[in-house]
Formats: sequence, C-alpha cells, structure tokens
Amino acid sequence: MADALKEMFNKKFYEQLALEFSKVDKNFHPEKFVKDVSKNSEQLSLNERMRNTSIVLKKYLPSDYKRSLEVLFKVIPNIKKDYTSLVFPDFVGLYGQDDFNSSMDALKYFTQFGSSEFAIREFLKRDFNKTIKVMNGWAEDKNPHVRRLASEGCRPRLPWSFRLDEVIKNPKVTLSILEKLKADEELYVKKSVANHLNDISKDNTDWMLKVLSGWDKTNANTYWIIKHASRTLIKKGNTQSLSLFDFEKNVKVNVTNFKLNTSKLSLGEALQFDLDINSEKSKSQKLVIDFAIHYVKKSGALSPKMFKLKEIDLKPKQIVHISKKHRFQDFSTRKHYSGKHIIEIFINGESVHKKQFELSGC
Repeated sequence: MADALKEMFNKKFYEQLALEFSKVDKNFHPEKFVKDVSKNSEQLSLNERMRNTSIVLKKYLPSDYKRSLEVLFKVIPNIKKDYTSLVFPDFVGLYGQDDFNSSMDALKYFTQFGSSEFAIREFLKRDFNKTIKVMNGWAEDKNPHVRRLASEGCRPRLPWSFRLDEVIKNPKVTLSILEKLKADEELYVKKSVANHLNDISKDNTDWMLKVLSGWDKTNANTYWIIKHASRTLIKKGNTQSLSLFDFEKNVKVNVTNFKLNTSKLSLGEALQFDLDINSEKSKSQKLVIDFAIHYVKKSGALSPKMFKLKEIDLKPKQIVHISKKHRFQDFSTRKHYSGKHIIEIFINGESVHKKQFELSGC
C-alpha cells in the first residue's frame, strides 16, 4: 500500500502544488521548487517523500512561521483530498513546536482536508498533557473530522507511526476523549474510537473490557463501537469479551463436510468452501464464525489474515450449512505469492478445522 501511495508524490503533483502556492504567494518560485523537491525522490519511501516535501517547502515559504501558515491555509482547499494533503500537517509537526497555539489551530483546520493524525503525535511526544487537553476539546467539535482526530491522533498503536507509551502505560489518559465519543453517530468517528480501544486491548485487556462493560449497549452507536473494539479479543476466544455479547463460552459443536471446491487455483479465481455446523448442546449457542487465510509471503513463510464470516444462534440439534467464496486478486494493500496456502475455520475464537490449497500464477 505504501508503495502505491508514494507514487502520488510525483512530478505532476509537485507541479500542481507549486502552481497553487504561486497563486497565493508572489514570492514562491514554482520551477525551482519542483526541481528541488523532485531531486532524488525516486529513492525515497512514502513517508520520506512526504517529509522531504515539507523540508523543501520550508525553503520557499515565508521564513516567519505564522506567515507560512497563512499561505498553507489558503492553498490546502485547492488541492486533492488524498494522502498528499498530509504534507500540510506534517509541515506543522516539523516546524510548529515553538508556536503551540497556532499549530493546534492549523492541525484542526488541516485535518478537515485529510488527516492530522500523524502530526499531532509530534506535539503529544513533546508535551503530552498540554496537547491531550486540546484534543479533549476537539472531541466535542461539530466537525466529524476534528472529532475523529481527537481519537485517532492519540491511539496508542497508530499504524505507520510511533507508539504512545503514555497511553500504553496508563490508558486512562485518553478515556475522557473516548467517553465523549462513545455514542457518536458518524461512522468515520466510530471506527476511530473502536480502533483506539482495540489498540488498548492489546496491552490492557482487563481495563478495556471493564470500561466497555459499563457502556450502554442499548445505544446502537455505542454497541457498534463496543463490538468493533472487541473484534480481536473475540477472534482469540477471550471469554470476557464473548460474554459482553452473550456469545457461547463453552462451545459444543461438530463441524462436518468441510470441503473446498478445488485444491488448486490461479490468481484471479475464487476459492469456495462449504461446511456444516452441528449442535451438540441441549440449549442454544450464540456463535461468531470467522475464517483465516494463511497467505504465502515473499519469503515463503505463511502469514494469517482473519475474515469475518457469520454470526448465528445455533439451536439444539440444529445443523447450519455455510458456503463462502473468497477471490484471490492483487490489490495495492495485498500482493499474492504462489505456493501452498491454508484456510482455517474459527468458532468463537477456537480453531475447528483447516485445509491446505495451492495458489499459482502470481
């Protein structure tokens, strides 16, 4: 995914960016900027390209930080809302540490055009308490992008960023933000809150579950957050997380007729699998059924990826038939490799069956 995203930082993007800056700043030199920022960029990774863009921009913007922000404020509405827009908050994270208030205003504004989630962490790293206080205010903002930043920016294990040890050691420090957002109606915000809690569950499982057990599950938005936040624990069969949703802790089933439509397939084709789940209990069992594909990596090792399959309320003596197709095709987020893969079935976090198949043509 990073390789695909980094290609957004190409010469065409820089030419358009330079044009927009030259429209609002007569002293900006577009040709020089494009030549400077493009130099040796092919050798740089995604985040190196973004950081290089910020560094080169500094040379062509006003030397005064506040005046630079004025230019950035005028330019950002005129560029695409994609990963490249993260350059604007990155500039703030890199050069705005000595003007906290102006930088907070800038990050709040810029996040509405992309996300300031990485840049805000630079301020959390420097002065956690001061920054988290501002983010608590953002959690009550009318704009969902700003509310989402309040949660996403202080995630303890935000992907593509450094860990926040303050939150890992003491998750209470972000609880007031999560409490304000626990019934948010915006899916964009709910996903962030759930991911934040899922991060916490990896280091502070009991604390996270205690918090969730006190939230109102009758509220549809809160219920969605609780369910999504617990997904990793449910897949692992954590009994406390299963009890939050009345999933059966002592599963008694017999999985039969687990079949694949083929043992060999080519990239672009779909693997179909079927199975029957037979109840072996005298009462109903609430089950969450998942499956994992153990993908072959470039090194030849296997790496599992879990997928949600179905939730069922299995009645006594009931037999439920499940059928699913899973297509194998390359995406920007996944590159397939030929070799022997494994498909594995899980019920309430417990592995119940697995089969091997071969993928070719990658």
